[in-house]
Amino acid sequence: MKLYYSNTSPYSRKVRLVIAIKGLEKQIDRLLINPFEDKETLRAINPLGKIPVLLLKNNEILFDSPVICHYLDTLCEDKRLIPEKGWQKWMVLRWEALADGLVDAAYNLVMERRRPTSEQSMTAISQWAEEIQQVLHEMELKYHELDGNITLAHLAVGTAIGYLDFRLPDLLYTSSCPQIATSPNLLSWYEAFKSQPFMQLTKPIN
Repeated sequence: MKLYYSNTSPYSRKVRLVIAIKGLEKQIDRLLINPFEDKETLRAINPLGKIPVLLLKNNEILFDSPVICHYLDTLCEDKRLIPEKGWQKWMVLRWEALADGLVDAAYNLVMERRRPTSEQSMTAISQWAEEIQQVLHEMELKYHELDGNITLAHLAVGTAIGYLDFRLPDLLYTSSCPQIATSPNLLSWYEAFKSQPFMQLTKPIN
């Protein structure tokens, strides 16, 4: 199998975390691709023009990080990251959706801030920043659900907070006092989680 990814993509990082946790490194060749510079190459394998993309042995292609992660989770039954049944399964998938939504808002905000100042939409920037804070607040209220064995929920949240830490660290703290975290319990959880070897192995690199 082949994984097309970027070192700075949070969507790619979540997939790479699953690969590391599941011990699939020897089964998957990882190919770096720049989605901004290699658009034609990327669109040839993914009509959405996005990463990550997973090319299977039978030449079938999977894209979108949740789809790839869910597929990879079926390849090693003794290390399931998504419970197969019961409420725990839906709780894990809900966390993944929440974390992916946070990444979507953060990515949009990063891209908007990169536009020339005169072309930036302050309305959009404000909207995405508010959405990020709402998600962080929800995660703060339920962070205790991340106790226990590592699941896809942990990897998705670690990826999302890691992307904020990488690109928008100011949003993790209050505007009035940069030393005070907006979600102290969640950030404390992340500080401990990011020290895990698999998190260090997949740290984004500019």
